[in-house]
Amino acid sequence: MMVVRLGVAWATVAAFAVFGGGWLGGLDAPLVAAGLFAWLFAVILWSAFGVVHEAEELADRLGEPYGTLILTLSIVVIEVALVAAVMLGAKAAPTLGRDTMFAVIMIVMNGLVGLGLILGGLRHHRQNYNLDGAGAYLAAIIPLTTIALIIPNFTTSTPDGSLTVVQAVAFSVLTVVLYGIFLLLQTGRHSDFFLDFVKPGADAPEARAAHPDAGAGAILRHAGLLLVSLLPIVLLSKSLAAILDHGIKALGAPSALGGVIIAAIVFTPEGISAVKAIRRDQLQRAINLCLGAVTSTVGLTVPAVLAIGLISGQRVVLGLAPAEMAVLAMTLLLSVITFSRQGTTVLEGAVHLVVFFAYLTLIFSP
Repeated sequence: MMVVRLGVAWATVAAFAVFGGGWLGGLDAPLVAAGLFAWLFAVILWSAFGVVHEAEELADRLGEPYGTLILTLSIVVIEVALVAAVMLGAKAAPTLGRDTMFAVIMIVMNGLVGLGLILGGLRHHRQNYNLDGAGAYLAAIIPLTTIALIIPNFTTSTPDGSLTVVQAVAFSVLTVVLYGIFLLLQTGRHSDFFLDFVKPGADAPEARAAHPDAGAGAILRHAGLLLVSLLPIVLLSKSLAAILDHGIKALGAPSALGGVIIAAIVFTPEGISAVKAIRRDQLQRAINLCLGAVTSTVGLTVPAVLAIGLISGQRVVLGLAPAEMAVLAMTLLLSVITFSRQGTTVLEGAVHLVVFFAYLTLIFSP
């Protein structure tokens, strides 16, 4: 399967390298645009599944939290590549970075968390997790999202949710520093925060047996396969971005839809992995995937988007609209409540899903 996936992905890269200019020049024909979009969407999504597969293979060999960290970082690289391709190609997408980050937060923290907790609650009634790990994620997510998506609306130097050069540089540095501190905590002295919760008085879980193929050679092989699965996505992102930008303008669709589509492409495979983990009663792994994805997304996308804006001279708007700020604030508050007590039930899942559908409604009827 991996050989076929890589063959299709790299054949698509070669085809667009040779014929892409002519194909993209015919986007005014609806059938051509739709066909090219469907082709690229399918190939990129299938390649993303390959990235997730190899990241999970590495997770089995390296253990937590390194496994989910590799996966979330790989997914965020795809997201940043797609956002950068649209920004550099369209030259008129000031809100794309903001819309994509907000879409990721809503899809992951409300859509995936809500669906997962409902499925897990129906199957396992009540699921436990490591409270320290969830608290650490939220401690990073709240300031990261507030600095990036809310504060720009309340500065007086610019009137439209954009940032001055000084603000852009300062916010980028602060975001990178905070995310770096979180990574040091996650992989260093507090890595136990992100391991499965053990109930007081219960025996500690037995050490996991070594993977039969856990040598350095196997790790390097899967790391190499992850890279060759990731590279076609990055190379094809520019072509997909051109089609996506053209399609949204031609259909008169909301500009925020571009961010939703990018987020859906990027996080569908990881979302499926999280739901599978919840159904296996591995809620901690699902939390690491979901909350880790949001932390990595904001921590890496903000400096990347602002850097692209500064280098290319484009205006970058990060501040959310008032209704979106209210939805974000409600999401953060609900997440604190959901992950502030040991164990989750169907109720928390239903509440998060309601907020997610409210977000979808606001996209098409702001």
